[in-house]
Amino acid sequence: MNNSKNNPQSHVENQISEWVRKLFKGNKVWMAIDRQGRPVTDKNKVLIKYQLDQAYKYWVRTDKIKDLDAENQGKKPAKPNKAQKIKPKKANPPTPPASPDSKPDEQVIHVYTDGASSGNPGPAGIGVLLKYGPHEREISRYIGSATNNIAELLAVKTALEAIKKKNIPIRLYTDSSYVYGLLSGGWKAHKNKALVDKTRRLCRQFSDLELIKVKGHAGIEGNVKADHLATSAIKNKAP
Repeated sequence: MNNSKNNPQSHVENQISEWVRKLFKGNKVWMAIDRQGRPVTDKNKVLIKYQLDQAYKYWVRTDKIKDLDAENQGKKPAKPNKAQKIKPKKANPPTPPASPDSKPDEQVIHVYTDGASSGNPGPAGIGVLLKYGPHEREISRYIGSATNNIAELLAVKTALEAIKKKNIPIRLYTDSSYVYGLLSGGWKAHKNKALVDKTRRLCRQFSDLELIKVKGHAGIEGNVKADHLATSAIKNKAP
């Protein structure tokens, strides 16, 4: 007897080799791929889930899945708000080298932030990695139920609140187009206004703060670590 024919769900599970990060409607999700690196599909739909450890999976249209770096393609950021004192990058800023922190600048604090939400909204966590020369600090915090955008913003706010010396140059890396647009691209806040305003006020406290948009899951050590800290916070539900 062929069990896979009698149990379609088991047949699908047997196809899955691993899960990779993708974008679905602007949110970071995990997409199933087979051993050949191809998406696991059925009737022009692909299998995704919002969190690696969640049991429930979703079938969504294949054409709705995008690469992580596709979110910011074709968008030209508005003129930055000069009052924020943040050095904006040009439209479609170049991605830093694969390991921008391989030779840390002793005079610069490198900050990597990420947020994750299982369900969007749903259980959410933030991850922060701060590097200053040979010194490192990690923050992994469960924030309860929230959207992915709130988690991404709160990660930046938490990172800036952790830095006591405001005169040291800060290089803050994020893979969130939402965060980059609001804090450095001149976007108007239509949602989460209170959190956006608080984060912008924190940004203005630093004499040399530069926000840098990076490509998510591209092997950048600090960014990968921040993502792990954010997803681990959800899994462990650590306060």
